[in-house]
Amino acid sequence: MTFAYREPDPKKLISGATGDWEVVIGMEVHAQVTSKSKLFSGASAEYGGAPNAHVSLVDAAMPGMLPVINAECVAQAIRTGLGLKAQINLRSVFDRKNYFYPDLPQGYQISQFKQPIVGEGTVILDMPNGETVEVGVERLHLEQDAGKSIHDQHPTMSFVDLNRSGVALMEIVSKPDLRCSDEAKAYLAKLRTILRYLGTCDGNMEEGSMRADINVSVRRPGAELGTRCEIKNVNSIRFAGQAIEYEARRQIGIIEDGGKIAQETRLFDPREGVTRSMRSKEEAHDYRYFPDPDLLPLEFDQAYVDSLASALPELPDDKTARFIRDYGVTPYDAMVLTLERASADFFEKVAKGRDAKAAANWVINEFFGRLNKEGKEIDASPMSADQLGAIVDLIADETISGKIAKDLFEIVWTEGGDPRELVESRGMRQVTDTGAIETAVDAVIAANPDKVEQAKAKPTMAGWFVGQVMKQTGGKANPQAVNVIVKAKLGIE
Repeated sequence: MTFAYREPDPKKLISGATGDWEVVIGMEVHAQVTSKSKLFSGASAEYGGAPNAHVSLVDAAMPGMLPVINAECVAQAIRTGLGLKAQINLRSVFDRKNYFYPDLPQGYQISQFKQPIVGEGTVILDMPNGETVEVGVERLHLEQDAGKSIHDQHPTMSFVDLNRSGVALMEIVSKPDLRCSDEAKAYLAKLRTILRYLGTCDGNMEEGSMRADINVSVRRPGAELGTRCEIKNVNSIRFAGQAIEYEARRQIGIIEDGGKIAQETRLFDPREGVTRSMRSKEEAHDYRYFPDPDLLPLEFDQAYVDSLASALPELPDDKTARFIRDYGVTPYDAMVLTLERASADFFEKVAKGRDAKAAANWVINEFFGRLNKEGKEIDASPMSADQLGAIVDLIADETISGKIAKDLFEIVWTEGGDPRELVESRGMRQVTDTGAIETAVDAVIAANPDKVEQAKAKPTMAGWFVGQVMKQTGGKANPQAVNVIVKAKLGIE
C-alpha cells in the first residue's frame, strides 16, 4: 500500500515518558448500501423486523441456492466511487472469504479481494483550524453482511438472526493518512455526508448501517510504520475519537515499558472508555480467498459509468464552494450549511432573493440551534423555509427589529402562522416614528440626570440609554433611530 508522506505536525504529536510519538490511523468503513433488497437475493434489506423475517433460501445457504447480483447495489457502489473521485474498475471479481461464525450460514462471505469495483480515490477534510487534509481512499468493494448472534436471550443457548445476512455493504478502505483523532472524526463525518448526499447509504451509525474498523499504530515522528491494532465495529464518531486516543496511549505505554505491540483485533468499550483484546489479527491468507465459482466477473462499460455520473447530485465540496462564491457566506458558515443535503436545500430556499448573509445567520444560529436543542431533523421542523424567509424579510424592511424577530420566531415555531399576519395581529410592528422615539428618549434622559453627566464624560454610556429606551418601548423602537436620537439629545458624537 502506498500513501502520501506527511511531515509530522508537532501539534498532533502525543507526549510520552521518553519523547514524542506520532499516531497513524487508517479506516475500513462498512456502509450499508441503500437498496430495497439484498446483494444476492430478493429478500428485504429493511432495518429491523422480527428475527429471521427477512431471510431467503439464498441468505440461509440452503443447498442448491445460487446468488444473483443486485444491479442497483452495483450502481450504488459506482455512484459512491464517483463521489469519492475514485477510479471505477470496469471489471471486478467476487471472491469467497472463508471463515466460520455461527451467523455466517455459508461458511464464507462473498466479498471482493484483488479486483474491487472501485479503486483509489480522495476525501478532502476542511479542519476547523483552516487546515486542509487530503485522505487517500485505497479501494471500495462490495460484500455481503453476516447475520447477528444474540447471547442474552437464554441462560445456556445463543440465538441467530439472519435478517442482516446478505445485506449489501460497501467497504471503503482509507490509506493510513490520518494523524490524530480529530482528523479521524472529521473523515467519518465527511464520508457520511458524501454518502448521504449521494443517497447510497443513510449513514445511521446507531443502527449499524455505517460502522468503522479503525487501524491504529504509533511511531517516532517520521519513522517507519509501527505494528497496528484494529478496533472493530465502532458505531459512533465520538466513540471513534475516544477509541483512538485510548489505543494510541496504550501502545505508547507498552513500547516505552520495553514491550512490543501484538497485531490484534480489539473492541472499544464506551462505558469504560477502553479497548479490549478480541483476537489475534487475521491476514489475507488466513481467509483463503478464491474467486466465487457461482458468480461471473462483474463487467460494464464506460458509457454506463458516464450515465450514472451525469445524474449525480451536487456534492458537498462543490456546494460549499458555490455557497462561498454566490452567497458570500464565510467558509465556516458554508461548511455548516452543507453538512447535510437537506440543510443546504433549506438554506437556499430561505436565501432566495434575500440577503444571503442574514439568511445564513438565522438558519445557522436560530433554526439549526432550535433543531439541535429539541433533537429534531429538518423534516420534522414545525417551521418552513418560507416562514423563516418571511421573518428575514420583516427585519430587512424594518417592519420589526432583531429583538422582535426572535419573539416572532418563537411564536411561529410553537404556534405556526404567517409571520406578517402575526406582526399585525399582535402589534409587533417596529416603531419608526421619530416623534414617538424622541418622547421615549426624553423621558429616559429626564429620569436619569446623573447618567447624562456620565455619558457626556464617557460617550460609550450612550448604549445604556439606548437599552433603556428599547426596554421602555418593549423592543419595538427602531434601534438605529434610537441610537441617533440619543446621541443628538446628549450632545455626543
